[in-house]
Amino acid sequence: MTGNKKPTQKLPGSGPKREALRKQGQFWTPDWVAEAMVGYVLGNDSDTLFDPAVGEGAFFRAAKVVAREIGTELRLFGAEIDPDVLRQARQSGLSAEDLASVEIGDFVLDPPKRSFEAIVANPPYIRHHRLPAHLKAELRMLGANITGRPLDGRAGLHVYFLLRALRLLSTNGRLAFIMPADTCEGVFAPAVWNWITRSYRLEAVITFAAEASPFPKVDTNPIILMLENAEPTEQFAWVKCMEAQTGQLKRWVLSGFKDEQSDVLRVHHRRLREGLTTGLSRLPVEEQANGRTLLAFAKVSRGIATGANEFFFLTAKQAHELGIPGEFLLPAIGRTRDVPGDEVSPETIKHLDRSGRPTLLFSPDARPMENFPRSVREYLQRGETMELHKRSLISMRRPWYKMEVRSTPPILFAYLDRRNTRFIRNSAGVAPLTGFLCVYPREKDMVSVARLYAALRHPDTVANLSAVGKSYGAGAIKVEPRALERLLLPAHMIAEAELQLPQDIQPTLL
Repeated sequence: MTGNKKPTQKLPGSGPKREALRKQGQFWTPDWVAEAMVGYVLGNDSDTLFDPAVGEGAFFRAAKVVAREIGTELRLFGAEIDPDVLRQARQSGLSAEDLASVEIGDFVLDPPKRSFEAIVANPPYIRHHRLPAHLKAELRMLGANITGRPLDGRAGLHVYFLLRALRLLSTNGRLAFIMPADTCEGVFAPAVWNWITRSYRLEAVITFAAEASPFPKVDTNPIILMLENAEPTEQFAWVKCMEAQTGQLKRWVLSGFKDEQSDVLRVHHRRLREGLTTGLSRLPVEEQANGRTLLAFAKVSRGIATGANEFFFLTAKQAHELGIPGEFLLPAIGRTRDVPGDEVSPETIKHLDRSGRPTLLFSPDARPMENFPRSVREYLQRGETMELHKRSLISMRRPWYKMEVRSTPPILFAYLDRRNTRFIRNSAGVAPLTGFLCVYPREKDMVSVARLYAALRHPDTVANLSAVGKSYGAGAIKVEPRALERLLLPAHMIAEAELQLPQDIQPTLL
């Protein structure tokens, strides 16, 4: 041992250092969480522990603590792709002997040649758009080899860490991974979890209230998954931890997930089918009919994707200087932060104009370029000089400059507003860009729209967003169009708002 110093990770708020952390996905696991996870994997009397992403050694330190508590000898094994970070592990209190069996290399693409009885990890959280194309291709092939089908390309590196580690788990061995909630919420999640729960036993899921997050300055919602390489069962333990730095979490795990209700731990024993349907990162929901989904009252689509906002989204001053005729300009809103309240009004647009914010969407049609007025033709030629037509999204349009068209939605949903997800009344009749979703009520008269808007804004409805969205840090969520259509409007709220079900609605939409 080189001492008992336990490092505290100092997270830069922004800039190159913060970006480097995002690229590497290196965020350290606090001891109170690491010891609970290690307590689970060592609970099958294992005398070995493997960490596929050793980092600064949080789980090795936790394993030594737990091994002393339960009175067992323990051998530590691991993998780490970054040799520099292992030096931090030595400074954190681990000895050369502790790290002697750590292999330097790529765990996912070049895994160990043996299995392990206990595997624990905080895998690097590297999202799909930060992975190079050749690596994404290799990972998708790996996913197909393991699960029998390629995963959706939006699966991040952490998902493949989980799949690879599960394949290395000995019979009756245990695994504990702390992961971002998108592991259970992403587009790829059903394929992943159908395979996992057919092949392994899900024993417990641990989630955290925002104020109890193990990573309080990281914009992610963590979840701990505890699995055993044993026959699957129909139930699993699910807990929400309400307090950080609590010893109760470790005691609950070591007790075998006994029903310990308290102000610190909110414990549920859930059926597997319900958990997979609702989402493992989400609170269980009542199964009885207690409302209608939004799809019964409205359809949802995403906002307009320009492919190059810097070219197509203009300020009034830019449009005037370019001489773009009004017939090619639409009032538009681009950023959720440009709408501080719950309404986009004409006054909102005027204020943005005075502030120099873009408020006009340059929206050419599909006519040949030579048939546009000279000012428009010259601006489009400038776009070609900028090689906009070669960008991936724009290159799929015919011609490249033909803008998407949306009818004006009376209600918007600010689904990318990380700190203020909300429904917004579009009284200015603006075209929304991709920072918003478009909500189109089936009943289009003003009274029906107003009633639906009132029902959507109600706190009981907003609370149900967590059941259909992808969760991030500090309680922030992101909801895609089809998911928003599944939003449950509570029965009492429907009655209170006097919402009427459209006459031609199909029963399948309810």
